[in-house]
Amino acid sequence: MATIGNTFLGLADIYKGSTKNGQVADIINMLRQTNTIMEDAVARECNEGKSHKHTVLSGLPSVVWGMLYKGIPNSKAQRTQVTDTTGFVEGRSTVDARLAEVEPNLEAFRLQEAQSFLEAMSQEACRAIFYENADTNPEKITGLAPRFSSLSAETGSQIIDAGGTGSDNTSVWFVTWGTDSVQLLYPEGSSAGIAREDHGKQRVLDSDGNAYYALEETFRWHLGVAVRDWRKVVRIANIDVSAMIADPNNIDGSSHSMFHFMRKAYYQCHGMRSLDNGANGVGAGMDGNFGMGRTTVYMNKDVLEALDASSVNSGSTDNFVRLVPRDVEGKEVLTYRGLPLRQVDQLSNAEARIT
Repeated sequence: MATIGNTFLGLADIYKGSTKNGQVADIINMLRQTNTIMEDAVARECNEGKSHKHTVLSGLPSVVWGMLYKGIPNSKAQRTQVTDTTGFVEGRSTVDARLAEVEPNLEAFRLQEAQSFLEAMSQEACRAIFYENADTNPEKITGLAPRFSSLSAETGSQIIDAGGTGSDNTSVWFVTWGTDSVQLLYPEGSSAGIAREDHGKQRVLDSDGNAYYALEETFRWHLGVAVRDWRKVVRIANIDVSAMIADPNNIDGSSHSMFHFMRKAYYQCHGMRSLDNGANGVGAGMDGNFGMGRTTVYMNKDVLEALDASSVNSGSTDNFVRLVPRDVEGKEVLTYRGLPLRQVDQLSNAEARIT
């Protein structure tokens, strides 16, 4: 028989979240992660219900040198329509109405419980933005990794191969957020972000079919990913994590540090938009609008630490900092060539090799 406490709030949860005088205790969330991509992402409403259709210029018209008494051949641009879909992440919290009688500050306790749902949904959404694939999981979305997964594909020019050949690889992502580049989606008529709905007291059934009353609330987040111009995304793939940790200045066996591949990615990202040449006012966030957008670099903490370790040389003639701290919305953020570096814990250290 399943343990009720695994999925339903019980007395033990009430007591763990309360102090001796009945007040709601402060809980230290040891499961919280740093997934700052949500602070940068631009979101827009879908133009076809739950999906979004946009047109990509895939070929230029042909032009000719003119000659007297010769006509001009007709030509046209080539366009391709791309449709991106949305999905939704959801959760439900159920509290036995009788349990509420022993909690003097029920609303504060339920809010505390809601925060754990928000954290779980944030982690899942962030993972999906990078790794999920609607081709294999139709109810989900297609993130960035499936779009940049082959060196021989059309988007292969945007993948920098860092040389890792094992299965303990990770990636660094240069992503330009904007209306003409990369954006999150939400269904037509809805709104961006997480919606929380309190359903009040509901009649529910237990596993034996017997009825009881419970306080229920649901959490739902509709989102999708659209890449309007894949040239504005660069993936540094095949970063050997164990080699990087062992020697940040030689991650591929050829004495190349992370900065070697960061430089390649920087010049491969089309229309780079740094803090210096991007929109006025950085970090517009989920409901903001960067106008022409801004480029941000995403990596997990192991890569960020390796970059930090190799950013200062100890030599007497080369002793300078390659990562520059900048103030972004009142927070100190490390930057590379004017691009903010963001820690994303959902970026895995167990990626398969990209070929």
